Amino acid sequence: MYSSNYFLSLLLSLPGILIAITFHEAAHGYAAEAMGDDTPRLSGRLSLNPFRHIDWIGFLAMIFLHFGWAKPVPINPNNFSDRKKGMIRVALSGCLTNLLLGFIGYAVYLICLPLNNLVLSIVLQSIYEYNVVFAVFNLIPIPPLDGYHILYEFLPYRGKVRMEAMARYGFIILLILMFAGVFGWIITPLSSGIIRLYNLVLSPLAKLVAL
Repeated sequence: MYSSNYFLSLLLSLPGILIAITFHEAAHGYAAEAMGDDTPRLSGRLSLNPFRHIDWIGFLAMIFLHFGWAKPVPINPNNFSDRKKGMIRVALSGCLTNLLLGFIGYAVYLICLPLNNLVLSIVLQSIYEYNVVFAVFNLIPIPPLDGYHILYEFLPYRGKVRMEAMARYGFIILLILMFAGVFGWIITPLSSGIIRLYNLVLSPLAKLVAL
């Protein structure tokens, strides 16, 4: 039976999840527009309204499994000034945005530690953790994740054909691996490593705050 603390923890994690999803997808849209594609704008996806970006299954997965996905931003690569560069930049933009937000979130978390506010600490922790996890998860090269699109652009013709064949079953593969717990083996150590790197870079700030 779940305790009230469990549900409070879920509630306090929502800001981190919504920020990670919203900025990730909005970054895709703005990157696509910068490369000459107005499809995201025409689709109403150049928005910081989280409800424009939420995929409800992926959202629930984020809440209960701590990693998931959002509704993909529609793009038309034929509109890009350079198709290959465009696809890579669009795919990377969301993950890099999440990593930047994770870094900022961790910095704010350190600054606010002396306040000894448990609720604020949990919210800020959810912001940096979910942004890092969302970035790492999306870099896995399984369709329709960003890592798939990045890898695809560097493959020879035969490799691309095989990846396209796998793309038909990408969502099913994702669900199977997710519920088998495979992603946890990959995401947890990588995410922890990134957060340790944040801590290393921001250690002077932590020492300053502790004075």
